[in-house]
Amino acid sequence: MTSELHPLVIQLRFARQSLLRGLEGVSEEDARRRLEPMNCLSWIVGHLANIENRWWVLLAQGEELLPELNELVGYGKPASTPPLAEMRTAWQTITRAADRYLDTVTTETLQQYFIWKGKPRPETIGTMLLRCIYHYWYHIGEASAIRQLLGHSSLPEYIGDMSMAPYQPE
Repeated sequence: MTSELHPLVIQLRFARQSLLRGLEGVSEEDARRRLEPMNCLSWIVGHLANIENRWWVLLAQGEELLPELNELVGYGKPASTPPLAEMRTAWQTITRAADRYLDTVTTETLQQYFIWKGKPRPETIGTMLLRCIYHYWYHIGEASAIRQLLGHSSLPEYIGDMSMAPYQPE
């Protein structure tokens, strides 16, 4: 199925897997430690789930899973240190739901705009998809820095094995 997916969707899935790879071996205690001004690792997982929930589930499909997530880990909300296990479960639930939409996008789709409250969003769906991918990479770097500051060793090397996400012309 990978070859049928839009190349940007493949890149998002690669970023998701890289996030998970970067969290391997993290304890619940370390995941909830906040090294200010950065957020904690569990917050990062929930925050990325929240973005996908709002864009690929709510805007794209008209459904919102776990609406309380935005208050807990949304942009501009007070810092929180949620349980990693809960954030991983939320992330898995949301990304599965998001994939129902992402599996269908085409180059034409990515040139369109979501409509929210009767008005088009300011960015195309394609730009939002790029923003989501870049958002993952930003937080993956932050997570790596947090892990280094926590004294973790044997961290995964980024970017990792690109065989699941090689360059593909549209």
